[in-house]
Amino acid sequence: MKKISFFNQGCRLNQSETATLEQTFQAGGHLVVPLSDQPDVVVVNTCTVTENGDTDTRRLVSKIVRDNPNCKIALIGCQAQILKEQLLKLPNVQWVVGNAQKMNLMDLLEVDQSEPQVVVPKILRETFTIDTPGTDPRHTRANIKVQDGCDFYCAFCVIPFARGPARSRDYHDTLRETVTLAGAGYKELIVTGINVGTYNDGTHTFVDLLNGMLKVDGLQRIRISSIEPTTVDWSVIKMMAEDNALCRYLHLPIQSGTDEILERMSRKYTTGEFVDFVTRVSAAVPGLGLGTDVIVGFPGETPELFDQTAALLDSLPLTYFHVFSYSERMYARSQKHGDKVAPLEIQRRSKILRELSDRKKNDYMTTQLGTVQPVLFESKKRGEWVGLTETYIRVSVTSDRNLKNEICPVLLTDIEQDKIRGSLVNL
Repeated sequence: MKKISFFNQGCRLNQSETATLEQTFQAGGHLVVPLSDQPDVVVVNTCTVTENGDTDTRRLVSKIVRDNPNCKIALIGCQAQILKEQLLKLPNVQWVVGNAQKMNLMDLLEVDQSEPQVVVPKILRETFTIDTPGTDPRHTRANIKVQDGCDFYCAFCVIPFARGPARSRDYHDTLRETVTLAGAGYKELIVTGINVGTYNDGTHTFVDLLNGMLKVDGLQRIRISSIEPTTVDWSVIKMMAEDNALCRYLHLPIQSGTDEILERMSRKYTTGEFVDFVTRVSAAVPGLGLGTDVIVGFPGETPELFDQTAALLDSLPLTYFHVFSYSERMYARSQKHGDKVAPLEIQRRSKILRELSDRKKNDYMTTQLGTVQPVLFESKKRGEWVGLTETYIRVSVTSDRNLKNEICPVLLTDIEQDKIRGSLVNL
């Protein structure tokens, strides 16, 4: 029996996998403990989407070694897949395990090896299953992994190299975990993967999967995580408009608001096609919560092109956007472009878009005032219960009741910074 600590970096897919690993280790007789309990092994599920992810790992390893100099460290996941030589040089690192084998980590740790191990085999294109459900008592909502990898190869992106080819989870295995998570009391599941809209296990499509999950007893909400706009079947939009269990929420990455940069990025749509789709979706699903991702400072983005992106984002019915500063990634084709944007200029542009996002979010929240929305409450903070609407707006109420994991109707009354205050409605 070992004492194990887990740290998760990056996306919802990593969160789902870390939750599954924790349950796997506990079922195998090990203790999952915080770093302060002096664990024997610390596992870090790494992210390498941006340069910041690489830097964060180095800082985290330094902190772990400083707090617990005798522990052994396992670095797993995306950074391990493409930066194995660099990671092996970090202090106390005993295991570097890529994405193909990281879910078998418990077996790897049980093999007594005096020398550091590097386990980074090729990732194969094959349907997969997950034996252990990703329950996590620290969170009210559960992530469920349905897909992995990507075949799109956008010019800025390292993920196809870190995560491998697109592949899907067996349909029946996914439904089995859905039933397990609903039975464990989860009322909302977040469907997650690298490119979820491409889900196809050979027999079932993404639409089939959603239809199957929506039939599971006890499950009250299904939320789709980030999904590529070209992969959204219109049947999904119809389901969202008609079925209350499928959250009225989409996160559709645009990345740039100009055709010139989209073409350089090797994206699979034009701005006109994106605008047309978003306009149709917003009309079909009233009150839709709609987020996006945008990359600032991609090579060749002139001030004029940036202004066009900002103007397009301002004109669209978006409720928020995640703003990413461009950073060069290993294997990404964008490294070959010579017309780089200066870091200080990227910072200036990023600040403009983040302020625009704040305004768009405030505008959307204003449209929700005076309405009654079902809120799934997650935690109590500073005397208030805080939760989420299906459209991904954070809401707080005051109540003496224990509202954790309860979905309650709330009258939305006042905007407070990045959330809305409300009052419970007695039905």
